[in-house]
Amino acid sequence: MKTAKIKKELSPKQREELLGALQGRFEKNRHRHAGLEWARVKARLEANPMAQWSLREMENTGGEPDVVGQDEKIGEFLFVDCSAQSPPARANLCYDREALDGRKKFPPKGCATELAAAMGIELLTEEQYHQLQQLGEFDTKSSGWLKTPPEVRKLGGAIFGDRRFGRVFIYHNGAESYYSGRGFRGSLKV
Repeated sequence: MKTAKIKKELSPKQREELLGALQGRFEKNRHRHAGLEWARVKARLEANPMAQWSLREMENTGGEPDVVGQDEKIGEFLFVDCSAQSPPARANLCYDREALDGRKKFPPKGCATELAAAMGIELLTEEQYHQLQQLGEFDTKSSGWLKTPPEVRKLGGAIFGDRRFGRVFIYHNGAESYYSGRGFRGSLKV
């Protein structure tokens, strides 16, 4: 069975709409990227059509990606989903393929790791999640799968995070579990 090849490039109109949305968010939320200039971010984006496509996927699924940092040594900018709640279009997913294949009764529609890979992004690590939470209050009504350490996954678990009672919590769950209020946040280096 052949799978349809996804066109991973944007039309000029799509590119213009994406850059406009990203610039507006960048300017509205300067506290997330103090000292960075939009012109430099835009130049890196324009030179990377695949990153544009991935950012549009983040945008289309409700992630509201924004710049949250830069690697000074190599110049890469880090984009992260900054929506107030974990994107609902990425909810109802178990953690990974192994968990999905192992779920015999009431399987979810997919898994977080595969959707992230298809979008060209990475799940946030626990460290990145804590850093994001320093920039605002995220996931106060939702939660999100996080990149799970191999030693936890090997034992059948996966980790997720949220913010409740003014604190950030990292929890564990069976990797095969899924909930309407749990999605995932992604990151992309450009």
